[in-house]
Amino acid sequence: MPALPLQARIFILLGALSAATSVALSAAAAHMPALQAASASLNTALAQQQLHALGLIAVGVLLVRVQSHWLTAAGALMVLGTLLFCLNLYARLIWGWDVARVAVPWGGSAFILSWLSLGLGAWLGNRRH
Repeated sequence: MPALPLQARIFILLGALSAATSVALSAAAAHMPALQAASASLNTALAQQQLHALGLIAVGVLLVRVQSHWLTAAGALMVLGTLLFCLNLYARLIWGWDVARVAVPWGGSAFILSWLSLGLGAWLGNRRH
């Protein structure tokens, strides 16, 4: 069996790491009173991270079969959205770091664009095999 393309491996690895991180944060939050008080924001960040971790894995799997710059863009936008949206909320809730609050909507926009790019990539992409 041939090795997976590099981009596919990167997105699958990032998706798996993101999923593992979200589970670890969820477990840690159960033991941190400060995070329990902010459960709505935390749950939103965790849900978005988990959904987009699966999205990254889907992008990686699609890149095994389909060559598309749209798919690559989808994966990059999911990573960007996770950093701007989820990481930003975690930093605010855990460390009280509120400097980049303005980036949260940009992260949400990156998430939206990532799904549109994934759809275009699947629709327009060239078959690899």
